[in-house]
Amino acid sequence: MGLLDVAGINVFYGRVQALRGVSLSINPGEIVALIGSNGAGKTTTLRTISGLNHATTGRVVFDGRDITAVPAHDVVRAGIGHAPEGRRLFPRMIVFDNLMMGTYARKDRAGIPADVARVYDLFPRLKERTKQLAGTLSGGEQQMLAIGRALMARPKLLMLDEPSLGLAPILCETIFRVLTEINAQGTPILLVEQNASKALDIAHRAYVLETGSIVQTGTGKELLSSPDVQRAYLGM
Repeated sequence: MGLLDVAGINVFYGRVQALRGVSLSINPGEIVALIGSNGAGKTTTLRTISGLNHATTGRVVFDGRDITAVPAHDVVRAGIGHAPEGRRLFPRMIVFDNLMMGTYARKDRAGIPADVARVYDLFPRLKERTKQLAGTLSGGEQQMLAIGRALMARPKLLMLDEPSLGLAPILCETIFRVLTEINAQGTPILLVEQNASKALDIAHRAYVLETGSIVQTGTGKELLSSPDVQRAYLGM
């Protein structure tokens, strides 16, 4: 078994089936990308792992524990950090206080200053803006803060939903460089990303999701060279 094993989950929104028997796994030390078109079910997959949605059938096992029906706040305590699409920051709170919101479930309060320093080392721009209201940050800075807040929980697995969405190319480069650095420091990553080329370039493995079903899987390099993936997602 891997660190995370999702086995045959089916998820409905009312009568509409959003996920159809989705299975995927993440091993310690990996970056795993989940790519697909809008509406394919990528965000629903992350929300189901996080406990924000619940599967009608199938299982989600994390670190040896079945978390299929576990509430979202307990999934965080189990060790899954989630930086959602749209960032979901607290705009009227300063950068530092937004980071502190990521620590609410931690028991090791003594370790928090070191993790703040780690986030500021990864994102020096946040350190410069530590007392600035989150709502006044640029889009790129807000994305850095969303990732930093998720890291403050010291997760065993970091899940990211569209971290480069709406960002200028130079900021995209920064985000992906930092993601590889976070992974190199020992944090596995499950990455949902509309920039399929960038996601596959840094991913050890990847899954392609179409209309709620996994239709292709392989290493990042294998999918980058797949004619079907190139045609559908890479504009080739």
